[in-house]
Amino acid sequence: MAQDEREPREPRLRRRGQGELEAQVLSALGAAPGPVSAAWVQERVGGGLAYTTVMTILTRLLAKGAVTRERAGRSFVWRSAADEAGLAALRMRKVLDGERDREAVLASFVTTLSADDERLLRDLLGEAGGAAGGDGGDEAAGGAAAEG
Repeated sequence: MAQDEREPREPRLRRRGQGELEAQVLSALGAAPGPVSAAWVQERVGGGLAYTTVMTILTRLLAKGAVTRERAGRSFVWRSAADEAGLAALRMRKVLDGERDREAVLASFVTTLSADDERLLRDLLGEAGGAAGGDGGDEAAGGAAAEG
């Protein structure tokens, strides 16, 4: 009899991948006309998410610096501070910050890049180095001089 009571249950929704909800929330915030409430985000993300789940995601994104919030009456309104690429960069930085041997992690990462990605990274590092006014960026990239 107890088994019969369980059968009519609807199948569970598939479990989302790590970061998928955060990406969906950021996408919704990116499409927002301005600062919006958590209820607005909940409606746009859909999927039967509880309001508390949306608040948890927004709070985690706030801690990561991916969103901002401001008081609006007794609650908050939220705004995206980073797009999906920015969130991915925050995750990469968090992984790097959690490792003891940063040089080994970065060296391992760089050796797995495609030639196009390596060229893009060198260009971006060159732009960042120029903006920071630093020199020696080529030595930090493994001692090889970057030639166009």
